[in-house]
Amino acid sequence: MDNSTRVLALRHGQTAWNAQSRLQGQIDAPLDATGLLQARALASALLDEGIDVIFSSDLQRARLTAQALGDQLSLPVQTDPGLRERHFGFLEGSTYGEIEQRWPEDARAWRQRQEDFACGGGEALREFHERCLLTANTLVSRHAGQVIALVAHGGVLDCLYRAAVGVSLSAPRTWKLGNATINRLLWSPQGFSLVGWDDARHLETLPE
Repeated sequence: MDNSTRVLALRHGQTAWNAQSRLQGQIDAPLDATGLLQARALASALLDEGIDVIFSSDLQRARLTAQALGDQLSLPVQTDPGLRERHFGFLEGSTYGEIEQRWPEDARAWRQRQEDFACGGGEALREFHERCLLTANTLVSRHAGQVIALVAHGGVLDCLYRAAVGVSLSAPRTWKLGNATINRLLWSPQGFSLVGWDDARHLETLPE
């Protein structure tokens, strides 16, 4: 009997703030028109994956992306605030350029991935990482041997990738975190392992 647990780690579709390079954090920005198309394309691409359960961040950009999948599969979407994006405090809502200009010390500590620095007075990177892994492990462990969809945010997926491949929290990111892409992991009680990352083939025919 195969007891492996397949995890589809999915980032939400595009928002207007993504397109503007604006830091969202835990501000509850909605999907834009492109993001809604991406969510539907993502759902269609996952119809034959045998998904048993869908978990999502409770922020609407993730929840609406998950709901497109839930609607196609006739499955409920279970939300958990532990899957939210990192909290960036007073930096949220600003563009990356504005952050560099107005808060250069915060911007530098953020770029350097200082693990105990609470960026913008928000959530420290180490604290965020621990929250993401605790939440993901808790949710997935309840459904061992099944196929789980986790719909969340770029920062959350970054934490899962690092855990799966053993990359340190302070190492620079060299992998993609595209909107509405498909990322595949396996889970066991020992943790996550990587199967595939940033599959965007289902988005190739969408209008620019």
